[in-house]
Amino acid sequence: MVDLSVSLAGLELDNPVIPASGVFGYGQEYKDFYDINVLGSISVKGTTAEPRFGNPTPRIAECKEGMLNSVGLQNPGIAEVVGRCLPELKKIYRKKVILNVSGFSVDEYAYCAAAAEKADNVGIIEVNVSCPNVHDGGMAFGTKPENVLAVTRAVKKASTRPVFVKLSPNVTDITETALAAAEGGADGISLINTLVGMRIDLKTRRPVLAAKSGGFSGPAIFPIALRMVYQVFEAVKLPIMGIGGISSAEDVMEMMLAGATAVQVGAANLVSPTACRDIINDLPRVMKKYSVTKLSDIIGEAHK
Repeated sequence: MVDLSVSLAGLELDNPVIPASGVFGYGQEYKDFYDINVLGSISVKGTTAEPRFGNPTPRIAECKEGMLNSVGLQNPGIAEVVGRCLPELKKIYRKKVILNVSGFSVDEYAYCAAAAEKADNVGIIEVNVSCPNVHDGGMAFGTKPENVLAVTRAVKKASTRPVFVKLSPNVTDITETALAAAEGGADGISLINTLVGMRIDLKTRRPVLAAKSGGFSGPAIFPIALRMVYQVFEAVKLPIMGIGGISSAEDVMEMMLAGATAVQVGAANLVSPTACRDIINDLPRVMKKYSVTKLSDIIGEAHK
C-alpha cells in the first residue's frame, strides 16, 4: 500500500495534485466528469477586488507542446467569489481550497486577502504577483524583489491563512524574488507562472492574440519550471507548489524530487478534463515502479 499524502504548510492533503488557478474555474464545470473530491485541493480562478471582464478576443492561441492565453484576469470580483462562488464550491467539494488573489496595487492584494477571511473553506491564500503594477510604470509586481516583499507583508498582515506567493519566471534570477517572499513572511512558494510568448498569423500577418503577447504554458515549459523549483528549494526553506507543464504521474514525482511538496496541473486540464484524476490514479503504479512507498519521502531527494 502506498501513501500519497503530503502536508502543505499545515494543510493536510490526501495527495499532492491540485488543478492550477485559471483552468478549473470554481469546480462546477468539472463535477460532471468525475468526483472532484479525489483532488488534493483546488486553486480557484484568480480574483481581484472588482469584477473584470478581461482582455478582448482572441485571447487563446495554440502552440506546439503548449498554449498561449491573455485572458486578463476575468473574474466576478472578491465579493462575489466569497459570497457565492466559494459557498457553491463547498457544496460539491468537501476539502479546503486555495484562493488565488491578484491586484494592481499593494492595497488591493491586502483587501482581497482580508475579504477571504469570511470563507471558511479557504485553506491557503495564493498571491499572484505577476500582475501589472499600475503605480510603477506598468511593471509587473513579480519582477522586482522589493515589490514582492511589500505585497507579501501586506497580505500576511491582512490574512490569518497560510500565504503562498506565486512567482513569475520572467526574471533574471528566480531566487531573488523567492527570498523576498520569504523575507516578507510567506508560508510557501508557488512556481512557476506562465512565460511570455506570442504567435503571428501568416495569413493576416498580425499577432494571433488581441493583446499581442500572452502567457505560455504546457509541456514545453516543464524543464524550465523544474529547474526553477530546484533552485528555489535550495534558496528558501519553505514548502513549494510546483507548476508548469505537468501532465503525468512521472512529472509529479520528478517535480517532487526537485523540491515540490505539491504540484498544480494547468494546461493538461484543457486537453483532458479528467487529467488530474488520471494522474492521481496512476501515481500508485509509478510509485511502485520506482520503489516509493511514501510520496512525501522523496521531496527534495534530488538535492541529496
